[in-house]
Amino acid sequence: MKFVDEARIRVKAGKGGDGSASFRREKYVPFGGPDGGDGGRGGSIFLEGDSGLNTLVDFRHRREYKAPRGQSGSGRKMTGKSGEDIYIRVPLGTIVVDQESGQKLGDVTEHGQHLLVAAGGRGGLGNVHFKSSTNRAPRKTVPGSAGEERMLHLELKVLADVGLLGFPNAGKSTLISAVSSARPKVADYPFTTLHPNLGVVRVGVDSSFVIADIPGLIEGAAQGAGLGIQFLKHLQRTRLLLHMVDIAPLDPQQDPAAEFRQLEHELAGFDADLVEKPRWLVFTKADLLPGDEAQARATQVVAELGWEGQWYLVSSVTREGTEALMQDIMEALDIMAEEQAAQAEPDPA
Repeated sequence: MKFVDEARIRVKAGKGGDGSASFRREKYVPFGGPDGGDGGRGGSIFLEGDSGLNTLVDFRHRREYKAPRGQSGSGRKMTGKSGEDIYIRVPLGTIVVDQESGQKLGDVTEHGQHLLVAAGGRGGLGNVHFKSSTNRAPRKTVPGSAGEERMLHLELKVLADVGLLGFPNAGKSTLISAVSSARPKVADYPFTTLHPNLGVVRVGVDSSFVIADIPGLIEGAAQGAGLGIQFLKHLQRTRLLLHMVDIAPLDPQQDPAAEFRQLEHELAGFDADLVEKPRWLVFTKADLLPGDEAQARATQVVAELGWEGQWYLVSSVTREGTEALMQDIMEALDIMAEEQAAQAEPDPA
């Protein structure tokens, strides 16, 4: 399925039903008073988070959603039936913005979460509300109010714990296929991956995390070259980045250290916070070099970069180093979760 991460839809909530102007017409009640009921509420429109969806492709086929109006009130103080609410399913990670005002309406991040995007109109008042000692037969009613109508801009940012970052052919897709059940397209030429792939990595019985294979970036991605802008934004939601570097490039002229700096520059150009996000250096394709040579080359690149963070040498084909890497990631994510929970706890009075 083609990955679609932006869509525009129009939503229109239902109008409220009108109030009724009615009078009692009962036998043996010669001076029946007003008994007009209120109108029903118009249907509202909600977005509903659905973990089973991963694209906004459905909105390519349907772009308008309209909720039913409320029914008008009737005699005997009967309130009209409210219009049914509409629930539009969207993938987790969907950001909703009112296109005309630019106001962010919300962010759908949990399965089953409901986000109101267009409120239904209120039902009008029947003439029973306007009865008084000086006006015993009011004919005044209030019509139902119009429902909200909006043009929405939906933007999907992939929700993942770990994001794989690297130039084309850095081995990102091969790694995610080796450590999870995801099966992205893999080939020996660049730009194989054209949309993000998500995989669940299970480290233990009750331990798992989501990893995202972000399509390879090129020089100038932060300024819109290639598909860079579309995919860099998906890294903003991850908690940890794995900066993938090919330790055995096909072109011997390629400098892994220079490519690392270039990609780091693209990150800073798009969002300075991305550079500050926890990031580990991962050298891939260790199986293409003799063990000692692969280790020596990786150590040399680390020294050239002055890298002081964690780094790993792995082979997704032979699974060398991948299990240790996944275990360390799980431990790091658990520590991040504990720190976040501690920060969220209120200080004791």
